[in-house]
Amino acid sequence: MSDLNHSLYADFPEHRERIHQLKQENEEFARLAAEYHKIDHNVRGLENAHVPTTDQRYEELKLRRVQLKDTLFRMI
Repeated sequence: MSDLNHSLYADFPEHRERIHQLKQENEEFARLAAEYHKIDHNVRGLENAHVPTTDQRYEELKLRRVQLKDTLFRMI
C-alpha cells in the first residue's frame, strides 16, 4: 500500500510554475497530464482500497504512469 502522492506538483515541486504554464498553454501537455493524473488516481485507489484487479492490469497501469511521467518531464 502506498500513500505517496505522485502528482506532478509533488514529484517536481521545483517546476510548479512551469507545469502550470504548460497545462494552460500546451494542449498536448495538458492532455498527457490529465491522463497521468487519472492513472495515478487509479493506481493509488487500487493500492489503498485493495480493489481486486489482476496483477497484469495493475502493472500495466504503473508502467503507463512511469511512461507518462518521463514524457511530461521531458516536456518541462
